[in-house]
Amino acid sequence: MRKKIKDIAQWLNIDIEELEGYGENLVTGVSIDTRTLKEGDLFIPFRGEKTNGHKFVQQAFEKGASCSLWLKDEPNPPKNVPLLFVEDSETALQQMARMYREELKATFIGITGSNGKTSSKDILASLLSPYYKVQKTIGNFNNELGLPLTILSLDEDTEMAVLEMGMSGFGEIEFLSTLAKPHYAIITNIGEAHMQELGSREGIAKAKFEIIKGLDPEGVLFYDGDEPLLRALVEKTPKLKSKAFGFQSGNDLRICEIETTEKGSRFMVEGDLNGEFFIPILGKHQVKNASGAMLVAKSIGLSDEQIRKGLEQVSLTNMRMQLVPLGDILFINDAYNAAPTSMKAAIEFLQSTSMRNDKWLVLGDMLELGEKERQFHEELADYIDGEKISRVCLFGPRMEWLYHRLSPRFSGRLLYTKDDYGKIVDYIKQYATKDTLILLKGSRGMKLETIINDLQ
Repeated sequence: MRKKIKDIAQWLNIDIEELEGYGENLVTGVSIDTRTLKEGDLFIPFRGEKTNGHKFVQQAFEKGASCSLWLKDEPNPPKNVPLLFVEDSETALQQMARMYREELKATFIGITGSNGKTSSKDILASLLSPYYKVQKTIGNFNNELGLPLTILSLDEDTEMAVLEMGMSGFGEIEFLSTLAKPHYAIITNIGEAHMQELGSREGIAKAKFEIIKGLDPEGVLFYDGDEPLLRALVEKTPKLKSKAFGFQSGNDLRICEIETTEKGSRFMVEGDLNGEFFIPILGKHQVKNASGAMLVAKSIGLSDEQIRKGLEQVSLTNMRMQLVPLGDILFINDAYNAAPTSMKAAIEFLQSTSMRNDKWLVLGDMLELGEKERQFHEELADYIDGEKISRVCLFGPRMEWLYHRLSPRFSGRLLYTKDDYGKIVDYIKQYATKDTLILLKGSRGMKLETIINDLQ
């Protein structure tokens, strides 16, 4: 973004006469944190329960900020610096993003879902990058603050904007979608995350489906066609243009078979694309994420061969089915997050792979599951095959439920600890061999990557 202060003032309906001669100064970015603020940024102070961002406004100018917002009811504004006085910082941020979005010529792609949002974002951005100038959501800037910051960070000549949209309750995806106005939208799947707030998988599906609220009238929704809840919602929306991907017949793109190696996944598809493709990523669920990205790329206008070449250089954000060799041991670090659906998919992958024979599970608590959290943890026992899994290590207070379910089948091969990473580290040192493959999987709050860091 490169805008004069007077242009931003007009976006916010501020009288430019109040700018005291600063109106021609250039703003080249937006920041909400002085630690990462760059010269030329507009600083946005937030007033919260623990801290007041206005305390850092002077520091922002010392670091090179070109301008700052200031709440009208906040006393003692600094003198002789360009300030834009607003009623509410969050509303102002969102309004700036809304106005900047209207000026951009980029194709916008919104992605939501219970699991796989970030992986799908990474896959699609990597796939499109050889052919377009692509920018994507950085990290998890996917909420009512993060999405506007992402939009305001887009270069004016960006051709493809791949935006992740997260939520915890009803109405949030609708807000993000109407702000971003995507030309294409993806719903990766429907799982159990946020069951506590939304009550049921049906509720989760309705909340994710809100992404069509801001979808361009000529836009297309791409969705997990193996999910009956999504199919039902699509069928109830007759004017919606849509494409389905997945493993079942009847999808516009069907995954027929998958072959896994230490280098990635080779798979066959039929439908809107046909033939063999390869991604340097592990996991059946990641192939499914790739299939959604392939349909989007096809709709944008890439040929099958361009898509094939684009997929071959895909890379994911760390801690998503990430192979980490550590001495003789090979880890699959999938510890960025976990919910029942993604946990089962990761377990299924480990049990099916032939990369190594001594297969271990190191599992941490799944968080934010509401009243059924005990049931969801205990049910994992039904997916863990004692013939295919050599050893299991469980971490976190909720994993005690799974520990009791597994104990009869894994006597002598099972470790549980409520909060001591060291016990798992010592267990790995004692029993792991050069034939050991260890999957790490747990919710973000469990920080299972600590085990790899401690071993290193």
